[in-house]
Amino acid sequence: MPGRVSTRPGRPSATASSRKSSPPALQRQEPNSSLTARIGTIFADAQRTTTGQRKLAVNLRKVQEACCYEPQRPAGLGPRDHSFDEEDFNAGVGRCVVRLMGVKKSEGAGDKVVRFVGLFLKLANERDLALLPELAADDAEALPETPSSRLTSHILNLALQFLDLKEKTVRYRSTQLISHIINVLESIDDDLFQVLRLGLLKRAKDKESMIRVQAILGLGRLAGNETEAEQNDGDSEDEGSGGLLERLLEVLQNDQSADVRRSLLLNLPITPGTLPYLLERARDQDAATRRALYSRLLPALGDFRHLSLSMREKLLRWGLRDRDENVRKAAGKLFRERWIEDCAGTQEPEASDAVTESRPPKIEALLELLERIDVVNSGVETGVALEAMKGFWEGRSDYREAMVFDEGFWDNLTAESAFIIRSFNSFCLQDDHGRYESLLERKMPEVTRFTFYVQRYIGRLVESLAAAAQQEEGLDEEDLVVEQEFVVEQLLQIARTLDYTDEVGRRKTFALMRESLAISELPEEVTKLIVEVLRGVCGKEPSGEREFCGVVLEAVAEVHDTIMGDFGEPREEESFHSARSELNEDVEAKEKRTQGLQVQSLKEGNDSTADKEEQEAIREIMVNMKCLHIAQCMLENVEGHLQNNEHLVTMLNNLVVPAVRSHEAPIRERGLLCLGLCCLLDKTLAEENLTLFLHCFNKGHDALQVSAIHVLSDILMVHGSALLNPDTSKPLFKAFARALKADDKADVQAAACTTVCKLMLGGVLKDDDLLRLLVVVYFDPETAGNLGLRQALSYFLPVYCHSRKEGQERMQRVAVLAIHALMLINESVDEEADDMVTLSVIAAHLVDWTDPRKLVLPDTESGLGVFGDSGRKEASRAINGDVHLDLAVDALEKICASSCNRDEKKIYAGLLTKLYITPHASPERLQNVFELASNALENKAVADATSRNALNKLLSAVEKIIRDKAEARGLHETVVDGKGLVPETDPNAGAPNDNRHCSEPEVPVPESLLEDTEVENLNMEDASANEDEGEQ
Repeated sequence: MPGRVSTRPGRPSATASSRKSSPPALQRQEPNSSLTARIGTIFADAQRTTTGQRKLAVNLRKVQEACCYEPQRPAGLGPRDHSFDEEDFNAGVGRCVVRLMGVKKSEGAGDKVVRFVGLFLKLANERDLALLPELAADDAEALPETPSSRLTSHILNLALQFLDLKEKTVRYRSTQLISHIINVLESIDDDLFQVLRLGLLKRAKDKESMIRVQAILGLGRLAGNETEAEQNDGDSEDEGSGGLLERLLEVLQNDQSADVRRSLLLNLPITPGTLPYLLERARDQDAATRRALYSRLLPALGDFRHLSLSMREKLLRWGLRDRDENVRKAAGKLFRERWIEDCAGTQEPEASDAVTESRPPKIEALLELLERIDVVNSGVETGVALEAMKGFWEGRSDYREAMVFDEGFWDNLTAESAFIIRSFNSFCLQDDHGRYESLLERKMPEVTRFTFYVQRYIGRLVESLAAAAQQEEGLDEEDLVVEQEFVVEQLLQIARTLDYTDEVGRRKTFALMRESLAISELPEEVTKLIVEVLRGVCGKEPSGEREFCGVVLEAVAEVHDTIMGDFGEPREEESFHSARSELNEDVEAKEKRTQGLQVQSLKEGNDSTADKEEQEAIREIMVNMKCLHIAQCMLENVEGHLQNNEHLVTMLNNLVVPAVRSHEAPIRERGLLCLGLCCLLDKTLAEENLTLFLHCFNKGHDALQVSAIHVLSDILMVHGSALLNPDTSKPLFKAFARALKADDKADVQAAACTTVCKLMLGGVLKDDDLLRLLVVVYFDPETAGNLGLRQALSYFLPVYCHSRKEGQERMQRVAVLAIHALMLINESVDEEADDMVTLSVIAAHLVDWTDPRKLVLPDTESGLGVFGDSGRKEASRAINGDVHLDLAVDALEKICASSCNRDEKKIYAGLLTKLYITPHASPERLQNVFELASNALENKAVADATSRNALNKLLSAVEKIIRDKAEARGLHETVVDGKGLVPETDPNAGAPNDNRHCSEPEVPVPESLLEDTEVENLNMEDASANEDEGEQ
C-alpha cells in the first residue's frame, strides 16, 4: 500500500514524469484491487467522449450501491478481493480526481472528466434521495446524510487542498472542479459552504485570469444562496467576511480580464440590486461582453417591460450605435424578435438562446412596442427609434407584408402609428436596389390624398394649440399637443420624399404648405419641415428657387400681421400689408414711428403705461423671432447667389440687418445666424462681415462664441482661403488660438478645435503655430475631460499627416517644439496625477505621424496601385525619407543646445531610435545628420549610455547609407576623423579644404543597385547590455 505522498516535488518517474507538484495524502487502498480497476476503467472511458457519459455514470452508480448498500460482493470484482465498503469507493474516486489535477487546460480530456464527475454526483444524490424518501421528508430543511453527500464532501475537501498550490494548472483544475460541482448540485452542507466560499474568494483574486473565471462560476451560484445576514456582515477584518455579492459586483466593474467580466455577467443572480450593474456592461470595453449582454442576458431577463423607460432607451441606443457590428446585430435581433414577442404575449416562459417560432404579426404589439420605447422622444432625428425600426422592417418580412394603411388607419393616427408609416416609407426608399418600391406604391396613398391627410392633422394641431393656450394648467392638453405635433412632423417627413411629378398633387401640396407657413402658432420644428417640403415642391431650378423665396417672404409678412393683430387692432402706421411694403420701408422712418408711439404712450394713464410697454416689447420680440426663424429656414434651403435674387436682398436689408443691430440678445443672436447664412451666398458680404463675427467671438458669451465659431467655419469652408488677408488672418488665428487655450470653457474649446481641424484638412488654414497648439492640447492633461476635443483630434492628427505631404512636413516642423512645450507642462503637473501620457509615448506618436511610409499618395505618383512584390520596390523608391531626416536634424540641434536639460535630451535620443532612414533621401540631409550626430558625440552632449548608443547607431546607419551610395557611383570613399567622407585618391585627404558634403556632380545610378542597398527601418530600441557596459 502506498505511503503518504509529500507535497514537495519528488524525483520524476516513468509514470508521472510531467507532474511538477505532488497531491496531498490520500486514503489508504490497495492500488491493484478490482474496485480500483473498475473505477479507473469507467473514468478512462469518460475522458474519451461525452456521448456515453450518462451510461458510464449509471455504471459507476451501480458500483457505489454495491459498496454502500449491499453486503455481498459486487459483480465484476475478483474472487480473491474482499468486500469493499463506502470508504474504499470514495478513496477510489478520489484517486481518479487527484490524477485530474495535473491535466493542462489545453487537454480536452480534463474538461470531460470534470463534466463526468458533476454528472455522476448529481445522479447519485438523486438516487439516494429516491431510496430514502422518509429521510428526505424528515430533514427537509437540512441536508440529509447519504453516501453520495459524503462522497461529495470528500471530493470537495480533496480539491480544496489543491487551491493554494504554486502550479497554476493544479489551481485551475481544482477551481474548475469545485465550481462545476457547486453549479450541478441542488444543495450543499453549511460548513462546507463557508469553506468553499472562502477558497473561491481567494481564487477570484488569482493572477491568472483563467483561474479567476472558474472561481467566478462557483461564486455566482453561491451568491444567489447567500443569506441577508451574510451579505451585511462586513464588520470583521477576515478575508472572507463581507457581502459576497458586493465583492462580485466590484470584480465585475474593475477586473481587467474581459473573460472574468463576461463570466460574472452571465452567472450573477439577477436581482433589483444587481441589475443596474449588469446592464452597465452595455458600455464594456470588450465587444464580446457587450454582445453577451444583448444576445444572452437580456433575452434571459424575461419581459423587457419590467425595465425602466430610460433604461430601455439607453440599451437600444448603446446597442444599435455600437462600433462593433456583431453587437449591433444582437441589439437589432433583440428588438425585433424578443421585445416584439413580449408585447404580443407569445413569448415562452423559459428563455433560451434559440429563436422562437414566428407567430402571426400583430399590429397592436408593434404599436405597444413603440409606446414602450417612448417614440415621441426617441423618434426624433437624433433618436434611436428610426434605427431600430429600420432593422425591424429588414428582419421581419411578415410585418412588412401585413401592414395595411387603409382609410381607417389614416383617420385615427397616433404618435406610434404615424411613426410606423414614416419608418416604413424611409426603409423602402433607402434600399439601394429598389426592391421595395412596388411594395411602397401598393401600400401608400397617392400625393393628392396624402396631402388631404396632412391638412387634416395640421388643423387638429392648430385646434390643440388654441385649446392649450386657453387653459392655464392642462397637462392632458399639453400631452395632446405634443402628440399632434409629432404626428404632423412624421407626415411632413414623408412629404419630403414624395414624387411631385403629378401636377395635381404638386399644386395641392404647394397651396397647403403656403397656407400652413403663414400660421403663426405652429411650432418651429413644424415650420422648418414645411419650408423644406415647400422647397422640394418648387423644384431645383433657379426659377423655382426665386418662387420659393417670394412665397416664404409673403408668409413672413402674413405672420407679422397675424401676431400684431393678436394684440389688438393695429394702427394705420403699424400695418404690415405685404412683404415688400414693410421690408422696403426705410429704417429711419421705422425708428421715427417707434419714437412717436413711445411719446403717445407716455400721455396715457400711469397705471396702464407699464403694461402696454411690456406688451409692446413682447410683441416686438415675438414678431422678430418668428420672422427670423422662417428666414433662417429659407436660407438653409437656398443655393443661388445672393445678389441674383431680389427677394434675398430685400430680406437681408430690412429683416436681418435690423435684427443684428437690435438691443435684444435673442433677436441679435438669431440675426447673426441669418447673416452668416447670407454670407455663404455672397463672398463680398462675407469679407465685409468677417470682422463682425470675430468681434462677436471676442466679446460674446459662451453660446454666442460657439455660434460665431461655427459661422466662421462655414464661411471659410465655402469661400476658401481667398477671404484671408493680412488684416483678417492674424486676428482670426489669434481668436482660434485663444479658444483652444480656454480650458475653462469646454464647449468653446471643442467647437474651436473641430473648426480648426476641418479648415486644416480642407487646406484653408496653413499655420504651424495652430498645428503645434493642437498637438499640445491633445496631450495636455487639462483636456482629459473634454471628450469631444480628444475624439476630434484623435481622428484629425493621423489623417492630416498621412493624407498630404505638406501636412506631414508641417508636423515635422512643429514636432520638437511641441515636445518642448509638453515637457514644460509635464514639469508643472502634479506627480500624483496620471492623466498625462509619458513623453516617450508622445514622441512615438509624432514619429508615427511623420512616417513617410504611411503617406497616402496618388497611384500615378507612388506606384501603389498593386502593393505586391513588384509594387513594393516602386513604393520604396517613392518614399520621401527627408521628413524623418529633417526631424532628426531638429532633434540633434536641440540635443546640442545648452538650454536643453538631461531629461529632455533622453526624449530626443529615444525619438532618434524610431526614425525611418532610407537610401532615397537627399545626400545633403544625410551628410547634415551625420555631422550633427558626430558633433554631439564628440562634445558629449548626452551623458547616459542609452542616449549615446542611440547616437552611435544613428551614426552607423547613416554612414552605411552614404558609403553604399558612394560605392554605387563607382567611387571609393572612406570616413575621416569620424566627421565626413573624403576620396581615397585625394592627396589632400584630411586637409582643411576637404569636401565633406559630397558636392561632386552625381552620376546616374542604376535602380537595381539602389534596391540592393536599401536599408530597412532603423530600430535601435533593443540596445544590448554589452554595448552599455562598453560605453560605461
